[in-house]
Amino acid sequence: MSIQYHRILAIASFTIALLGATAQADEGMWLFNDLPKKHLKETHGIDVTDQWADKLMKSCVRFNVGGSASFVSSNGLVLTNHHVAFDTLSKLSDKENNYAKDGFASRSIEQELKAPDLELNQLQKITDVTEKVNEAVNKEMTPGEAAKARSARIGEIESAATKESGLRSDVVTLYGGGKYHLYQYKKYTDVRLVWAPEASIAFFGGDADNFEYPRFNLDATIFRVYEDGKPAKIEHFLKWSENGPDQDELVFVAGNPGNTSRIFTFDALKHQRDVRLPFIMDFIRRREILLQQFGLGGPEKERIAKDMLFGFQNARKARMGMLQGLQSPEFMAGVEKREMELKEKVKADPELASKLSAWERIAEVQKKRAQTQGQGLGFRTRMFVIAQQLVQMAAEDQKPSSKRLAEFQESGRASLEQQLYSTAPIYPEFEALILGDELARFCELRGFDETSMKILDGKNPIERGSELIAGSSLNDPEARKAIAAGGMDAIKNSDDKLIQFALMLDNQARAERKVTEELGEIEKQAYAEISDVLFKTQGTSVYPDATFTLRLAFGPVKGYMENGKKIPAFTDINGTFEHEIVGQKDFELPDSFLNAKDKLPGSTKMNFVCTADIIGGNSGSPVVNKDLELVGLIFDGNIQSLIADFAYSDVQGRSVSVHSNAIREALRYVYDLEDLANQLGK
Repeated sequence: MSIQYHRILAIASFTIALLGATAQADEGMWLFNDLPKKHLKETHGIDVTDQWADKLMKSCVRFNVGGSASFVSSNGLVLTNHHVAFDTLSKLSDKENNYAKDGFASRSIEQELKAPDLELNQLQKITDVTEKVNEAVNKEMTPGEAAKARSARIGEIESAATKESGLRSDVVTLYGGGKYHLYQYKKYTDVRLVWAPEASIAFFGGDADNFEYPRFNLDATIFRVYEDGKPAKIEHFLKWSENGPDQDELVFVAGNPGNTSRIFTFDALKHQRDVRLPFIMDFIRRREILLQQFGLGGPEKERIAKDMLFGFQNARKARMGMLQGLQSPEFMAGVEKREMELKEKVKADPELASKLSAWERIAEVQKKRAQTQGQGLGFRTRMFVIAQQLVQMAAEDQKPSSKRLAEFQESGRASLEQQLYSTAPIYPEFEALILGDELARFCELRGFDETSMKILDGKNPIERGSELIAGSSLNDPEARKAIAAGGMDAIKNSDDKLIQFALMLDNQARAERKVTEELGEIEKQAYAEISDVLFKTQGTSVYPDATFTLRLAFGPVKGYMENGKKIPAFTDINGTFEHEIVGQKDFELPDSFLNAKDKLPGSTKMNFVCTADIIGGNSGSPVVNKDLELVGLIFDGNIQSLIADFAYSDVQGRSVSVHSNAIREALRYVYDLEDLANQLGK
């Protein structure tokens, strides 16, 4: 189903005070240490206490590789989306058992399947470390020097916090650089699969229904976390609602939205519209076709490509929605007008006038980024990334932790190694296909210059990609560990072709990274000044852009009008069966559902929408009522919400959830998992 351009024009306003307006309605992805308690009390009559916020915060879980989740029992059950779990389901699958497609149901603790490389993060504490970070930078430093100093100080703070607490400790940049907060997490690395439905009901409607509404999906999966080989005992978890939410009831979404760009200036948004997003769209379309063609080679090839293909299909539709929103002349004119009004206020205030240059510096960064778009050495294949990590890790380990590249510092080392040494299968034929196309695209964008010719080494891109993968053993985790253990000597003496390739490119890759970080530092300093303008003109009550850290959003369960038609807030099981189209693959229900049709109460709610402010990364977020009972599971936004990276509107934009009743009743009547259903919320 194509995205209709006129729908995007329904966006009513651009958010955040950059444009000189306060947050509208229930807009916002709020920090847990700075919740809008006054608004909730005055507008909705709800008292949000520190105890309420702490319990919700500690009931939530972040999938370190992307996505949100929540604890839903005292014995370690974790609820998230099937599409968040899809990567793990694929890694656990093989020729005989395709759990990503056919689902999985454990009927005892012993049958639960251990994930090869999952890390779940439970947020414990947030601390403002802005002053400590900014002390490391002074005005005499060049952008490159400032970036190094800031990175080193952040590394010191993270390492000290990790050593003191034993918790994962991440310094997070907020307000574009206006503030820095230390987030500390308890990590769970023994994570086991308990239940997953078939892909045909988890993604019912396929790509056609993606980002649409009404929906009829059971996009849910349950894991369990373990400690010391036993199901973990969880203090903070969500109770399960008996009936779910009512029409117009205020609900709360606690999750980890990825990255928003609502603080972006007009010039930064133009760069996204004219350069960055079109470039990304071209890459996505190319990769999607490549993956589709590979999958036509048979069921096993289709299975191998499915996870990546699903991700690219989702990204294509999401990015198209963002791009079309930015292509609205009305929207961009509104952004420009409000930014000019804000700058006039700054110009008229002697205390703020010096900050006008911040907008100019950001504009210059966009020009420089446009000049280098598509020229980098980032080859996105699992085995090349591993090779590059091993090469750089060997060099970085010779430095003090705070002087290393961020990903190799002590504070994040365990998380890095868990991914680096993952036992998840890697398929060389698939890797060769991807790397060959990456090399071809690199040469097409850059031209056959000296760098391209050095990379190809006398072969065409497809031949070179195949040669590099065939000459590497990095698909074997034991081979990775052996090279890592040998340090720089092992790297220099390795005959692994991918290691040699990554080593050959390392100096240039580091140089490119240095330029990127210097541009980022210029932007960071400029946005910090703009943030200072916002704080001085509006106070600190505005929420920062999302950073893949825990946030709270809220809004009523509410339908909307589209093309003169009222779209109801809820769908139900009856509608699910009516939505089936026999003979059309993406609209066929699995046998498990068809066989349970007479058992399932037809009035059971399936999906619902609310106005809570979400984006990608919120997938898997729990939806709770004021009593902290789970009433739903975020899995999508509708098409009108796709501009949310840059703006929010509750006119038509909606977040889409699986209803809590749908999950519970499916466990009981479709999958015959009464015991699992009874564990929920207890």
